[in-house]
Amino acid sequence: MTESVATMAPTPMFETHQVRGRFNAAFFQLMGPYLEWNLRRHKRITFGQLPREVVELGSGVGANLRYLPDGATLVAVEPNLHMHRRLQSAADRRGVHLELHDRVAEDTGLADQSVDTVISSLVLCSVADPARVLAEVRRILRPGGSYHFVEHVAARAGTPTRAVQRMLRRPWAWTFEGCSCERDLETAVRAAGFSSVAIDRYRLHTPFVPFNTHIAGTACA
Repeated sequence: MTESVATMAPTPMFETHQVRGRFNAAFFQLMGPYLEWNLRRHKRITFGQLPREVVELGSGVGANLRYLPDGATLVAVEPNLHMHRRLQSAADRRGVHLELHDRVAEDTGLADQSVDTVISSLVLCSVADPARVLAEVRRILRPGGSYHFVEHVAARAGTPTRAVQRMLRRPWAWTFEGCSCERDLETAVRAAGFSSVAIDRYRLHTPFVPFNTHIAGTACA
């Protein structure tokens, strides 16, 4: 896969924070089984039947490697350098060929219409510009290609969960490297220009209250 020349506004920068970067790598390694237990039903539906080559935005420490077929290739777009060692180790254990790109999701560096499948989970909440990420997904997908996502979103206005999300938004964002629990990502995906979008809304029941409202779905180019 070759890089294309950027024609958009300057690419948002991701600055690896020595404390938060290491904390998040360790947190998602430690909490991975618990998060997976909560999300697995929706992930099994959304990430079922993935092809042998997949682009993943924000691969983290490799939570979604289990959904790839044997011998698959993962093109991982992951700017947090502290995630890379754990991600490579997880890929090696699962027999997945890892092509690791130290880039942000707004600018993957991949060629126009060069991939069939893009996935993400718990990523659009933390990127600098969700609309630009979705435009980038459309740019790199071939006609008929698909984007599969599992994301946490803002709760409905006026609900107790929404109040907690608003109250904790600043410490939450600082701790989780810009993660926002107040984004209406369903509207963002539907407005991104995909030919079709299917979205399922659901709720988790975890102690992490700001995290409990979710969407999962597929958008086709």
